Amino acid sequence: MTHPYDLLVVGSANADLVVRVDRRPAAGETVLGSDLAVHPGGKGANQAVAAARLGARTALLARVGEDGHGRLLLESLRAAGVDTSAVLVGGAPTGVALITVDPAGDNSIVVSPGANARLAPADVTGTARPAAGAAVVSLQLEIPPETVAATVRAAAAAGTRVVLNASPPAPLPADVLAACDPLVVNEHEARVLLGERPEEDADEPEAWASALTALGPRSVVVTLGAEGALAHGDGASVRVPSPPVQAVDTTGAGDAFTGALAWRLASGEDLETAVRFAVRVGAAAVTRAGAQESFPAVDEIPAPPAR
Repeated sequence: MTHPYDLLVVGSANADLVVRVDRRPAAGETVLGSDLAVHPGGKGANQAVAAARLGARTALLARVGEDGHGRLLLESLRAAGVDTSAVLVGGAPTGVALITVDPAGDNSIVVSPGANARLAPADVTGTARPAAGAAVVSLQLEIPPETVAATVRAAAAAGTRVVLNASPPAPLPADVLAACDPLVVNEHEARVLLGERPEEDADEPEAWASALTALGPRSVVVTLGAEGALAHGDGASVRVPSPPVQAVDTTGAGDAFTGALAWRLASGEDLETAVRFAVRVGAAAVTRAGAQESFPAVDEIPAPPAR
């Protein structure tokens, strides 16, 4: 079946407001910081930009405000080649993340969801770009849970593959979990979703992936930072190492990974092959500062590590 899109991303779009400080303030304290830097962000927008920059035919279904931050996001999405015809405008101010960063690179973040919290199930079922229009639908959890569930159910009904990045981690209905192929988590998210770590081999990603699969997903991917990722499907786990790179900034690397993974799955690759590609994309993203501005084109991806 031919689809107008390789990938439909349904999720969040934020403006990241970043101030660098010598130290983060204590309660009741005021500190001076750098000039304010404003960057396009949000996990949904990040995934869409990452996939489009690699060459995927990508659309984003999200909601932004009718304001300057919303215009910034729309411009950055379009510049990357994302179809924004399904991005809804209005209803609330654009979501923002207020970020302070100290000299060690540690940050404190306050997120105002804004328009992201107004992305409703009716926006998914009534959009002109339904789940049936894409080979894969990719989601995260920075939009209302009922909207995530409605999207997954619409995708399942259309026979569309679902990639769900459970970030930030939250409980998921059984039928939503059952449609995930794969469920994508990092180590922290895996532990939260499991409630308690498996007693046996508790520190092994293979144990987390197996336990998560028992909750219903068709497959699971656990991202492991500089160690790469683990792909788990059909009862077997495969560790995929990351190529060695000099990390500068890990912001958005997980979104770059998931966007790349979803695209390669849409192209018909098996899970392990798609994860091997996505790990290289995530590695490239950490070599430059920022989120969307760090995402690579295909010719900027490092070679795979020797097996």
